[in-house]
Amino acid sequence: MTKKLLFVGTILLVVVCVAMAADTITGKWTMSQAGRNGGPDRVTTFVLKVDGATLTGTVMAPAMGGRGGGAAPGAAPGGAPPAPQELALKNGKVSGNTISFDVTRTTPNGDMVTKYEGTVSGDDLNLKVTTDRGNGPQTVDAVAKRATT
Repeated sequence: MTKKLLFVGTILLVVVCVAMAADTITGKWTMSQAGRNGGPDRVTTFVLKVDGATLTGTVMAPAMGGRGGGAAPGAAPGGAPPAPQELALKNGKVSGNTISFDVTRTTPNGDMVTKYEGTVSGDDLNLKVTTDRGNGPQTVDAVAKRATT
């Protein structure tokens, strides 16, 4: 009887811990990175939802800018920057307070996959963001903050 009670208690504790991890990750997060060439900050918004060990959601990311002085694809008239793109998370996984997911952007040069790996600590989502733009993978560290609105 004691073994059964201990087993049931352990299962309940695991369920509670998984639910608490989901609550700490689920929600809206914003990440700000310095703009190119002194331009305005580039803000990325993550809307995340945990379902067991699966992470789903969207990323609202600044559109990819053009290079070499040309207008960026999707740029607004008058040289305004293109509107942000809403992109779906793919391959989203959760393990405790650790997450990982991919985001695929369609560019004039083909699809570009960005890989995100991170951990949640309070109101901070500490990320390693890896992108390969054709010259080998490049990884940067970034911090997203839990949005209050």
